[in-house]
Amino acid sequence: MIELVDVHKSFDGVEVLKGISTKFEPGQTNLIIGASGGGKSVLMKSMVGLLTPDQGQVIYDDREFHSLDHKQIRDVRREIGMLFQGNALFDSYTVEENIEFPLKMLTEMTPAERLDRVNFCLEQVHLEGNNAKFPAEISGGMKKRVGIARAIALDIKYLFCDEPNSGLDPVTSRVIDELLQEITQEFNMTTIINTHDMKTVFDIGDHVVFMYEGNKWWEGKKEEVRHANNKELKAFINASYFE
Repeated sequence: MIELVDVHKSFDGVEVLKGISTKFEPGQTNLIIGASGGGKSVLMKSMVGLLTPDQGQVIYDDREFHSLDHKQIRDVRREIGMLFQGNALFDSYTVEENIEFPLKMLTEMTPAERLDRVNFCLEQVHLEGNNAKFPAEISGGMKKRVGIARAIALDIKYLFCDEPNSGLDPVTSRVIDELLQEITQEFNMTTIINTHDMKTVFDIGDHVVFMYEGNKWWEGKKEEVRHANNKELKAFINASYFE
């Protein structure tokens, strides 16, 4: 579980996060939605340590992240996987080498153990046998799945996804959504997804946080989104269908 307690963040005197408090439970797809500039990305960066909040706490299973020493922070980061919007794959590395990269950097696994883990992760994203291909040789949806495989390579507890459907067609987007939900439930991970895709919200949004002008403006389940008595949320939903 990840808990946020009264998280604030400002830049040049402008408050971007205005006291965010919420909990993200394991085994659920936790979605953060909202318009550009609403604070979604700053909130995620504050959770993973790319930014330090001005005030408040980010708690990973009873560990307040920003109060930890260097070794403790490194231990938490080994439990975190990141799926970036642009995939961030190394073009000169094969699929296998891309997934193996964090294992080489952060573990003492033998080459044989690393290969076993790579193949296990490829199986989880339904890409068995694609080890030797390069990113330029696979589709956008396959690149996204390789990114997921690399994100879970370290046997993580927490998975952060930044606009995982960006640049994908609707059919491939649904495949990625289902895959993220599947691995979240199978491995009981705490998964947090930044998205503006309302189809994702209605399909897999176990827990939804709507950000508006730096505030947590609404929170609930996907079943409650359509009927929420919140005019800004309704406006965001309506606008999202016409993007």
